[in-house]
Amino acid sequence: MGFLVGLLFGLVAGLAIVVFFVRSENSRSNLRTKLATTVAAFARMTVEDSRKILPAEFYPSWVVFSQRQKLTWLNQHLTKIWPYVNEAASDLIKASVEPVLEQYRPVLLSSLKFSKFTLGTVAPQFTGVSIVEDGADSVTMELEMQWDANSNIVLAIKTYLGVSLPVQVKDIGFTGVFRLIFKPLVNEFPCFGAVCYSLRKKKKLDFTLKVIGGDISTIPGLADAIESTIRDAIEDSIMWPVRKIVPILPGDYSDLELKPVGMLEVKLIQARDLTNKDIIGKSDPYAVLFVRPLPGRTKKSKIINNDLNPIWNEHYEFIIEDATTQHLVVRIYDDEGVQASEFIGCAQVLLSELEPGKVKDVWLNLVKDLEIQRDSKYRGQVHLELLYYPFGMENSFTNPFSSDFSMTSLERVLKNGANGTDDIENEKAVTHKKREIIIRGVLSVTVISAEDLPIIDLMGKADPYVVLTMKKSELKNKTRVVNDSLNPVWNQTFDFVVEDGLHDMLILEVWDHDTFGKDYMGRCILTLTRVILEGEYKDCLPLEGAKSGKLNINLKWMPQPIFRDS
Repeated sequence: MGFLVGLLFGLVAGLAIVVFFVRSENSRSNLRTKLATTVAAFARMTVEDSRKILPAEFYPSWVVFSQRQKLTWLNQHLTKIWPYVNEAASDLIKASVEPVLEQYRPVLLSSLKFSKFTLGTVAPQFTGVSIVEDGADSVTMELEMQWDANSNIVLAIKTYLGVSLPVQVKDIGFTGVFRLIFKPLVNEFPCFGAVCYSLRKKKKLDFTLKVIGGDISTIPGLADAIESTIRDAIEDSIMWPVRKIVPILPGDYSDLELKPVGMLEVKLIQARDLTNKDIIGKSDPYAVLFVRPLPGRTKKSKIINNDLNPIWNEHYEFIIEDATTQHLVVRIYDDEGVQASEFIGCAQVLLSELEPGKVKDVWLNLVKDLEIQRDSKYRGQVHLELLYYPFGMENSFTNPFSSDFSMTSLERVLKNGANGTDDIENEKAVTHKKREIIIRGVLSVTVISAEDLPIIDLMGKADPYVVLTMKKSELKNKTRVVNDSLNPVWNQTFDFVVEDGLHDMLILEVWDHDTFGKDYMGRCILTLTRVILEGEYKDCLPLEGAKSGKLNINLKWMPQPIFRDS
């Protein structure tokens, strides 16, 4: 009897398992069918369909809807004609780059020239092309290029000690964007007068240096010096906005040559919350600023020791050749003395985002890499004031001074001077004497009130007061103490005689008064540019270095300009 019961139970259990397994397989088969149908539907979707289903802000950063077209056909033809291109282009590149190499030759070398130069047998590959709309009388084409070259490039270098070394440049890897401009368009075949070519963007450039029959490390610093020279030469000879012009039809194409179009005035004010790179103490930050990373056109600030919230208040000028594509780059480093400086972060400002003739005040977040925006780590911020001033810009300002005297563009605006048409060459020629504009006046500061100050005292209140300091002249004033308040009202006015408003700044520090000392609550830092331009304004400023809090102030400027010969 027990056997029959067990057999019956086993049959029922086995049948149930078989039924469950069959249903499970059928369900999985249906899911696979539906998934295959969905994948096939996605495969038939166009870019426009994707944009309709999901807005662009929901896509991750690595999803890009490219407008660039593939160039398989061009790469096939380029591979065929590359031996002829190599022979023709090698001599042309050698002749144009060699003088630039000599210009940036390291001081420890007496001579730096090419002894061999061929591009090799491997043709570059163009991975995409796009057309840039930039005018009715030209066609601009940008080609994405990738090149892993087997070039035969040998530099013949000589030191002042009489040592001659053949240095081979090998393992070249380049990724970037090559720009072609067909301009002007004419009604004569081939329908354009000249071709300009340039490297629009340099995403990657790698190479190695090797002394033929020797070791380059035997001369300390030689490899770094030569590598820096090569990079500077490439930047100065072929990187946009530099362009090479090839006339196709007879004519004057001087308007296509590289020319300055304006001046960028930059005031490096301060940075805050910088990442600390030192194990003991704090970083010693300094800033490097450039539009084109060339030795003569890169600016370096002073070093602020042991401070993660440095104040520089330094002013720089940069010549601009193409305001539509160029940008200002700021890189912050930690000075390590005799050792190499440690990188903290960088930021950039596109000149196309600046309104000509208008001062722009910006706080920029520092990132690790300007090309790869996947780094979400907070590295601090840098504070800039920017003014882009095109040459020949027509405006309502008239220059009361002779053109023989030199002024910065910012000084022109602040002094209601200059129409921006003076040549740079004329300004450089007047070196024996120039008149410097000193923005002198009285700054009237009204500290009105504060809001939502952070709690400092144990009883949940604070006894705040404000200390006002002019950074350059170190003049100080302070308000009265308001007891037991996180929203104090002062309504006190202070006047400062400012000798150089263009280069001075106002610092407002909020402190909590205690019987046996004081506690820091936060600060606001202001340049005088806005008040000089507007005459008077009222503003509500957030406190830096505090969890909460705002300061309400009113600023008024009463100018008393003077002149100083230098």
